[in-house]
Amino acid sequence: MLKIAMLGAWHVHAPDYAAEVRAHPETEIALVWDNHAPRGEKFAKSLGVPFEADLTKVLEDPDIHGVVINTPTNLHRDVIIEAARAGKHVFTEKVLTSTLAEAMEVASAIRGADIKFTISFPHRTMPHNLFAKKAVEKGWLGEISLLRIRNAHNGTVANWLPEHFYDRNECGGGAMIDLGAHGMYLSTWLLGKPKRISSMFSHVTGKDVEDNAVAVIEFETGATAINETSFLSSHSPFSLELYGTEGSLYIGGPEGKVRLNSPLVQGEIEGWIQPSQLPKALPTPLEQWVGAILRDEPNYFSIDSAVALTELMDGAYRSHNLRRQIMFPLT
Repeated sequence: MLKIAMLGAWHVHAPDYAAEVRAHPETEIALVWDNHAPRGEKFAKSLGVPFEADLTKVLEDPDIHGVVINTPTNLHRDVIIEAARAGKHVFTEKVLTSTLAEAMEVASAIRGADIKFTISFPHRTMPHNLFAKKAVEKGWLGEISLLRIRNAHNGTVANWLPEHFYDRNECGGGAMIDLGAHGMYLSTWLLGKPKRISSMFSHVTGKDVEDNAVAVIEFETGATAINETSFLSSHSPFSLELYGTEGSLYIGGPEGKVRLNSPLVQGEIEGWIQPSQLPKALPTPLEQWVGAILRDEPNYFSIDSAVALTELMDGAYRSHNLRRQIMFPLT
């Protein structure tokens, strides 16, 4: 049985990860730490476990096998590096860090430690997105020219996001660095290495961080990705569109369906088809982490993937702040 320390209750997904740790037959929550004691104490009480205010004490505890990171983003670097140096397995909410320089520091610590690291990229485990990956790899769409991803919710206008999600210092940004991260890691997974990025963010509700954002990315293959995200969109289902020289793929929309149109996969039916069977979902990121720790099972969301996401995100914010396109790799 792996004993897990929950490090931070800052992120809105902290309760979800805690529930998953508790539901997993091979893990249990040992304690909670948080840089803000009242928040941590409240979280610990809800879980029925102790709260420990001293992070060093937590990481020096030989009974703690791993940590789940849900701290403010600006604490990720220091907390993850400390955990890695203490020999604790690390599972972290995305993003790894807000800048590439910090991400490289974390990566160095992770690679120098005998631990398992996983970042939470849940959209890469989902059957519909796995089908998109298969369509690209099989060449069903021909040469890919355009990818469009929209992932948005109404957290700001419906007032269910916590106020600290608008703290630029803690978050590193707003809608793009949080919700837009999913579109970013899906883009590199589907299209490969980025070549340049141009982004535009807006502050519709006057928050300190952007609440509406779009990034346009060109990849080394020549394909373009459009990553749209927002905290202002009601009734806005996830959508992913792929366009190629031989066909097109639509995922999501109001009905959440997968539709493909390509002569390369047509049989007797012409036009738009709906796949009869999608790929099986992968284990969740946390399940992968536990399996990697206990049985050295595949872990698809590695430190390399985490750094790649941060580089894209760093480029997106540089582009908006400098009002120009940014080239990769970043310098």
